[in-house]
Amino acid sequence: MIWLHAILKNRLFLWMLLIINIFGTIYGYIWYDSQLRVTPLEFKIFVPDSPTASLFFCFIILAFLLGRNWPIFEALGIITLFKYGIWAVVMNLLTLRVNGYLPWEGYMLMASHGAMAVQGVLYSGYYRVKIWHIVVASIWTLHNDVIDYVFMHYPVYPSLALFVKEIGYFTFWLSLASILICYIFTQRTRRLEL
Repeated sequence: MIWLHAILKNRLFLWMLLIINIFGTIYGYIWYDSQLRVTPLEFKIFVPDSPTASLFFCFIILAFLLGRNWPIFEALGIITLFKYGIWAVVMNLLTLRVNGYLPWEGYMLMASHGAMAVQGVLYSGYYRVKIWHIVVASIWTLHNDVIDYVFMHYPVYPSLALFVKEIGYFTFWLSLASILICYIFTQRTRRLEL
């Protein structure tokens, strides 16, 4: 694991990761553009789930490059990166199951979102999250589920429209699992120095 630690804290690698996540974040906000155009102002911040998660990670990496920790972004990052990373992989697999095929963009989304979930957890040893950060990030995450599945501003997958209740139920439990992942990886594992 020494080699992994050396790679993760390498400044060139951190810069590369920051640039990749900036471009991924921009692409993600563009992907949500049509949905954001019809979303009421008070819900807009909660609609682009994945790009906001990768934006949190951009702040985490920027802080590392500055020799700092920004724990609120670390808590928001690990929870939302894991949650929306896994969520997008599952939704694209479900789309493949329902439709019998998946366009190339679906496979690209599975790879990029799978990487989102992994990167948030991989860097967790360097986070300096306290319980109150987890509480705030949990409120944000569960509130987002309410906006998505009570106020019906969830990410649109047209072929999955018949499964919205089931997807909402799955998403709630995925949120709780993501919060637990955050707790375990930030409170129950050894802290590393960057």
